[in-house]
Order: sequence, then structure tokens, then C-alpha cells
Amino acid sequence: RAQIAIVLQDTLLFSTTVRENIAYGRPDATEQEIIDAARRAQADDFIRQLPNGYASLVGERGGHLSVGQRQRIGIARAFLKNAPILLLDEPTSALDPATESAIMDTIKELMRGRTTLIATHRLATIHGLDQIIVLEHGRIVEKGRGPELIARGGVYAKLYTSGKFSS
Repeated sequence: RAQIAIVLQDTLLFSTTVRENIAYGRPDATEQEIIDAARRAQADDFIRQLPNGYASLVGERGGHLSVGQRQRIGIARAFLKNAPILLLDEPTSALDPATESAIMDTIKELMRGRTTLIATHRLATIHGLDQIIVLEHGRIVEKGRGPELIARGGVYAKLYTSGKFSS
């Protein structure tokens, strides 16, 4: 578990402070490391607007925060943990397109040099990745880079050109 950072669609938060939730995977993190991780996850601005900033309580299961805010805290947690394996399950599903774009740029930076698995329905999230595996009815039907998959004209190309799953 120490080698894996996970960002889920429905981020699990504990009924404690924002600071402690970000530092969950690295309780020894400094205040500056926590703030840097939050900035990279586009979370610092909204955190500073909370009544007690990083010391604000998030409520049971993060109930005082929006889904998008909880996702950004989960992303900050992954940045802070800096694990060699990164698992992302619809990590930006509740974000507006502008915030998603900014976060995806930093997630791509985080992905460099590590093994990353992303489960998503948003093709804009994965189009530029090294390897895309397309599942249909639980079976692998295609794999390759985004441009290769489009050129083949298969399932991925149909989804991509239809715009059905793009941002």
C-alpha cells in the first residue's frame, strides 16, 4: 500500500481537518509540502476560503465540501504521497472543464516516471497517454495510443469522433 496512491471518483475523506486529510498518506509531511500539493491539485484557493483554511473540519465523509472539492483534496493527497504507482478512477468527474484541464496538466506531470492506471469515460482525460486499453462488455477490444486507435476506426474512434465521452 505504501507504493500506491489512489484517487477515486468519490474521494474518501475523514471527519477531521483539510490538512490531515491531505496528509493522510504522509503524516510526516510539512505544512509547506501540504500547501504545495494542494496548489498542484488546484485546491489551495478554495481551502483558503474555508472558515479556518487548512484547519477547517471537512465533516463526516467530507460532507461540508462539494464533490469537486473532495476530488481535489484526493488529488492533493496523491501529489503529496508521491508513490511510484498511481491509480485514478474518474479523478476529475465532478470538475468543471477549466479546472479539469488545469488539473490534468498537473496529473500528467505527476504521472511521469510512474505506472499509472486510469479508469474513465472521458476520452479527453486519456487521449495523449502511452497506452489506452478499451473495454467493451468486460473484454479488451483495442489497445494502443489515442491517434493509433482513431486511425484504426474501431470502438475508440467511434466514441472519440461522436464526442459522446469527450470533455
